[in-house]
Amino acid sequence: MIDLAALTSLRAVDTHGSVVAAADALGFTPSAVSQQVKRLEKQTGVPLLERVGRGVILTDHGRHLVDAGGRLLADLEQVEATLHQRAGAVAGHLRVTAFSTAMRGLVAPVVRGLRDEHPDLTVALTEREPWDTVDLVASGQSDLGVIHRWGDVPITVPDHLTSTVVAHDVADVIVHRDHPLAGRARVAPRDLVDEGWIATPDGTICRQWLTRMYAGTGRLPRIAHTSMEFDSHLALVRAELGIALVPRLGRQPLGDELVAVPAHDPEPTRDVIAVHRRSMSESPAVRAVLNGLAGSATTA
Repeated sequence: MIDLAALTSLRAVDTHGSVVAAADALGFTPSAVSQQVKRLEKQTGVPLLERVGRGVILTDHGRHLVDAGGRLLADLEQVEATLHQRAGAVAGHLRVTAFSTAMRGLVAPVVRGLRDEHPDLTVALTEREPWDTVDLVASGQSDLGVIHRWGDVPITVPDHLTSTVVAHDVADVIVHRDHPLAGRARVAPRDLVDEGWIATPDGTICRQWLTRMYAGTGRLPRIAHTSMEFDSHLALVRAELGIALVPRLGRQPLGDELVAVPAHDPEPTRDVIAVHRRSMSESPAVRAVLNGLAGSATTA
């Protein structure tokens, strides 16, 4: 009989390209993942991994097992979800992954409420960037992910995942109270072409949106400083080192030194989207989280 836990480890090795990376994603030690894969090889009687440089890849046998076994794991997941649905039980263990501002402004209060309302449900939270979140949910390493999509900046969601928009979030231009733009009712990109921006790193979704926001100006935003966290953006604006585009969701209080100026043409708006595998669509736990996220966003 094939060990399903070991099959999950093999799939994680395939997704992440190495035993060490798979172990980090699964929360195991590399030794534990290696032992599970070796046990699977012993059970099946065929080699499943081969070393290439410093990493590993699946053999043809391993690829067949992961592809076919993935369908088996999805079927079992659907059976479990249906059982819970038939019993009306919001129970079990749910792994939820979200981006940082959603974790602060949306997920944390929802999970607190679910914990009080459904004592038989446990939720494990992980904070990741949207692309990583999609990969984790798609590969079965997380059950529900919360991601964001800015305008037409693409983020690919595989067909076996279901997407639900749970909130819409607007970003404002944050300036110091002494900045000339602080008294404006709103600003457009053409008003900002000479400003120095505090921005997220190149390649992030937020940075891509900032670049596209400038499309009608014939210019690119001038990046003065780079920081991953929006809390750091606020600190740098407070120090008068530039301006920043910061979403309202999960945003810390601005205090007396900072001013949020609405932007338009275009208005910087992002969809907050929950994704989960279709095999978990009947899960009362997944449904409870989705309802909680949508309800919290409505009342925020």
